[in-house]
Amino acid sequence: MARGVPLGLQSPPIHVSQRYASPVHFNMTAGAAIDAGALLRRLRAAARHSPAAATEALARASFPLIRPGRATFAFQGGAEAVVLLRWIHAGVDRAAFTRVGDSDLWLLDIAVEDGGRFEYKLGVTLHGSEHWLLDPLNPARAADPFGENSVCQTFGYTRPAWSMPQGMPAGRLMPLELPHTVFGTPRVEQLYLPAGHDPARPAPLLIIHDGMDFATYADLGATLDNLIAAGDIPPLVAALVQSPDRMAEYTGARLHARYIVDDLLPAIADRTALSPDPMARVLLGASLGAVAALSTALRHPGSFGSLALMSGSFILDPTKLSGRRHPVFLRIARLVAAIRRLPTLPPLRVFVSTGELEGLADQNRALADHLRARGGDVLFRSAWDGHHWHNWRDQLRPALTWAFGGQTRPDKDAQAQNKRQ
Repeated sequence: MARGVPLGLQSPPIHVSQRYASPVHFNMTAGAAIDAGALLRRLRAAARHSPAAATEALARASFPLIRPGRATFAFQGGAEAVVLLRWIHAGVDRAAFTRVGDSDLWLLDIAVEDGGRFEYKLGVTLHGSEHWLLDPLNPARAADPFGENSVCQTFGYTRPAWSMPQGMPAGRLMPLELPHTVFGTPRVEQLYLPAGHDPARPAPLLIIHDGMDFATYADLGATLDNLIAAGDIPPLVAALVQSPDRMAEYTGARLHARYIVDDLLPAIADRTALSPDPMARVLLGASLGAVAALSTALRHPGSFGSLALMSGSFILDPTKLSGRRHPVFLRIARLVAAIRRLPTLPPLRVFVSTGELEGLADQNRALADHLRARGGDVLFRSAWDGHHWHNWRDQLRPALTWAFGGQTRPDKDAQAQNKRQ
């Protein structure tokens, strides 16, 4: 076996004495929220005095300016218009900044939900053309396959400590070659093996659709290392599946399900022993990957006993299809119709999550209800977030602990879920 490489440790490990080290996170108290108002008044006064005074005032603050229920954004520069761009609710939300007098300072204050986050860009119009920019006053960034966005973390949000390197023993990422597949072409997937893995000892299995994207954009490696070391999930083997054509393969296609069951599972079993218990075999996916996971489990009952479905591209309400005529959604609609015809589900433990800023939050909530009504053991969670990789990263621990038979610990986030449901 070729030597593997650690997965996900891109920064030096943080040595800690506690189970998980919490990141330093500054929140404004109620008293500090009053100071925020004073800060904005001083900033407006400085902007009316001179651009240099505004620049100096901005340097003394941190933007976006966060306090309970509100977020204030600032932009300084010559512009004809400035807007906040958020890709939410299945569209583009545009919120206009207001210029401070005749200065070059622009401000925008919006209502937000506490404990959440969203990604955005600034649309700055100059000489009649709008340019999309990262927020120059905000160092927080999130990457995805299309580039980077700025990130607004609302009051009370803290990135989960278990998603960051904690100095735990690191798993290895190994290539898994499949020279012959149902697609008629060879493929190479990646296999995560936990620290101290014994290939002769049967291990639970996690198959992750878009797995390398989870590793790159959602801190999968550090998360698996930390959760295994903490005993939150068992020492598992994870197959990171990366499709060259998600639109075709992930939308309920039979061929993809056959690939997972007839090609991938045997190839993994040839490399390392796997648990024969279906409940120890989990399919995970986000967006179209969630569709692929559910479709595979239902097309091959008994092969997998647990699912983790994040922000699935499901539409259970036929009236919602009128605005989504893309063939992808029509194929998914046929899959949903087939699911509706099932009187009961095969034994399945299912985690379903969504972002309240997504366009399909209600549809994922309806999916969870439908699967529960058909006999599925379902846990549903939502977050005030969008269709983004960091949203899915933040759901990895509750998803995996539930899917592998554990329980998510009560916390403030769980209490928020109960209020939303």
